Amino acid sequence: MTATDTIRLLAALAVICAAAHGCGYLFGALRQPPVIGEVVGGILLGPSLLGLLAPGARAALFPSSGAVTSALDAIYQLGQLLLMFLAGAELRIRAGGRERRTGTIVAAAGLLAPFAAGAGIATLFPSVFSGPAGSTVTTALVVGLAMAVAAIPVISRIMMDLKIMDTAFGRIVLMVAVVEDVILYVVLAVVLGLARSGTGHPSGLWDVVGTTDVAPTAAYFTAVSLLFFAGSLSGGARLFRRVAGHRANIVARQSPVAFRLIFLCVMVLLCLALGINAVFGALMAGVCAARGDQAADGDGEADEGGPAVWEAIRQFSMAFFIPVFFVLVGMRLDLVRAFDPLFFLWFLTLACGIKTFSVWAAARLAGEEPLFSSSLAFALNARGTIGIVLAGVTRQAELINDRFFVVLVLVSLVTCQIAGFRLSKAADRLGAATVTGPRRQLRGTRAGR
Repeated sequence: MTATDTIRLLAALAVICAAAHGCGYLFGALRQPPVIGEVVGGILLGPSLLGLLAPGARAALFPSSGAVTSALDAIYQLGQLLLMFLAGAELRIRAGGRERRTGTIVAAAGLLAPFAAGAGIATLFPSVFSGPAGSTVTTALVVGLAMAVAAIPVISRIMMDLKIMDTAFGRIVLMVAVVEDVILYVVLAVVLGLARSGTGHPSGLWDVVGTTDVAPTAAYFTAVSLLFFAGSLSGGARLFRRVAGHRANIVARQSPVAFRLIFLCVMVLLCLALGINAVFGALMAGVCAARGDQAADGDGEADEGGPAVWEAIRQFSMAFFIPVFFVLVGMRLDLVRAFDPLFFLWFLTLACGIKTFSVWAAARLAGEEPLFSSSLAFALNARGTIGIVLAGVTRQAELINDRFFVVLVLVSLVTCQIAGFRLSKAADRLGAATVTGPRRQLRGTRAGR
């Protein structure tokens, strides 16, 4: 980079950070998820507004190619990896008894029905969704994922703000979201592996074989993805704990934060070597490291330094990398040329309708009350950050077109707003949910409820 490139990069990052935190603050003040404000900040700086009103200024600040663009792309990737690293740290399933039964039924219905509907629609109309590298199979799988996905980070943040995280409702929501997302992550890993194989882009170990036949390629990426996830979930935390606590690990003693970031890099590199997308390495790194810290004492109690270490990682990630990532997502949205209002409305209606009905019906079948069931349906409709990551990685792999990319991001934002509004209205009664007899009863904390 030249001195001029450095100046332009610093100016661009200063503007991006100001837009991220300024818009995030405004949306937070309006009781909306700050992530929505961060993406809106990117829309304001992108071709939808700044590029329309002052194209010269936007081209000077955010050039379309060159060293500055490459640096911003690298920061985009780092922000995405840190987001998934922190999301993995939040993957917990603590529900038991009837909560586990309800969660299992809801997860099955909330995953299968939307996924099947999305895959069926994409099979009938592939050109509506598909990008240059998309095939009938990959397009069907991506649209199915888009219909079924739920966002653990956004849902968790909303429930924490409303103080309903550690309730029966909160535990069921997180259980369902974790189960759905782990399955969907495996499917997405297979899709991205299929997309990269035979395209001339490095796809890791599979390059050694060299075949582009669909059947063996699909079998390889399915097996490798399942083994990677299963291995990480079963033994990853124990491995992390042993390495972190080893007397020869001077890095962990010198800087626990640095060691966790090194662990993140190693897991990402392992994924890339196997041909799996980097985001899954980051996700599993977060799962393994957080669970390793949780059991560091050997008795299931959190390690004394664990919370402080994770808070430090969260602080610098949320101060710079993750907000910049969401602004850059917004800057890639072209609402002038690539936004189709009719496409957005029918996809939003269909995706929300199928997901809402399937979750609500499953919760009612499990014996839950109407308010509890409908609140579950609204909460699990929030696609949020995971929907945005899905849009980003599939667009980057050229599996989807620009129109569908814009729709996916906007649907992710709108469903977060809907979920936040609905849960804020029902928070009191959801927080008072208890298990009494064969049904979960909702006891209001105010007179007349």
